Amino acid sequence: MPRRGLILQTRTHWLLLGLALLCSLVLFLYLLECAPQTDGNAPLPGVVGENYGKEYYQALLQEQEEHYQTRATSLKRQIAQLKQELQEMSEKMRSLQERKSVGANGIGYQGNKEQTPSDLLEFLHSQIDKAEVSIGAKLPSEYGVIPFESFTLMKVFQLEMGLTRHPEEKPVRKDKRDELVEVIEAGLEVINNPDEDDEQEDEDGPLGEKMVFNENDFIEGYYRTERDKGTQYELFFKKADLMEYRHVTLFRPFGPLMKVKSEMIDITRSIINIIVPLAERTEAFAQFMQNFRDVCIHQDKRIHLTVVYFGKEGLSKVKSILESVTSESNFHNYTLVSLNEEFNRGRGLNVGARAWDKGEVLMFFCDVDIYFSAEFLNSCRLNAEPGSQKGFWLLARFWLWNDLSVSVRFPDNWWI
Repeated sequence: MPRRGLILQTRTHWLLLGLALLCSLVLFLYLLECAPQTDGNAPLPGVVGENYGKEYYQALLQEQEEHYQTRATSLKRQIAQLKQELQEMSEKMRSLQERKSVGANGIGYQGNKEQTPSDLLEFLHSQIDKAEVSIGAKLPSEYGVIPFESFTLMKVFQLEMGLTRHPEEKPVRKDKRDELVEVIEAGLEVINNPDEDDEQEDEDGPLGEKMVFNENDFIEGYYRTERDKGTQYELFFKKADLMEYRHVTLFRPFGPLMKVKSEMIDITRSIINIIVPLAERTEAFAQFMQNFRDVCIHQDKRIHLTVVYFGKEGLSKVKSILESVTSESNFHNYTLVSLNEEFNRGRGLNVGARAWDKGEVLMFFCDVDIYFSAEFLNSCRLNAEPGSQKGFWLLARFWLWNDLSVSVRFPDNWWI
């Protein structure tokens, strides 16, 4: 019995050993089958039934590399755009902070009554520090230079001649005259009563008395205005018996903005009476009426036309032009006044103004050569106050028929 069990146990061991060897053989064959081929022409793993060579994978690798390079370039561009936007936002934030600080030091004066004079003085000194009188400024070209204008006790030599058309003129405007007189007096005060930090030595006269300068010792001066900061003055003084000049630099800083008023203006019912004195020039009048039709009748529609015609020759032609406009545009708001006398512009404007008897109206004294726009008519309404003799300046830009550009000034009480 024991011998039989030993034989059965031996057979079992050999059977397990054979099974192990068989499994090892199958595993070895499987590994050989799955191992990569060493032959360069052998098929590489891929889609079943298709053979891919080395060139295919090189092309695939190059395609992927180009894709990633394109993606990287796009990301770099987006990063640059984000950096630029971030920089712009930072500049805007810095600008808003500067405006806020300026508002606290500037416009805030008119709203906060507890501001001390020292704060205003500090603001004025900051204006001087920012002006070109203290620091230079980088300019894009020579056209950005603010020019100086020179003056003496009696004359002003100007680069922008304005309405005078003369480079040399007497300061007839009271504000300009008072400004220059005040500047010269301030310069004399600086010279005659110097501060301790002024770089000048006290000079004595022939008899040992203190030398005093007066307005007759003023030689010449220069000034220019930075519109957002102030006006710079360079003054030169000299005694007749001395060789040295005294040079004084002054600066009038502009103060902070102050609110004067804020109001609503209704011009929807404001009628303008255009008064045109005329004699003989019927062709020019026809051109004038063409512009009048386009601007006043078709666009503005709040206009009355008064034509004061001198003489008999051409009167029928003027009537024909007006009747033609009336029939074409259904316009009846006009008055034709005929005077059998020589042409006189002042007389014509006076007669045209007196011909109106329908209440308050804004009068526009106009010549037949002037071309105006609807925007100009609204500017007239905005800068006039009906029923008041409030003086004002109204600068308008006209284009004449001969392409000549002029600026027109309307003086005080021009509608009377």
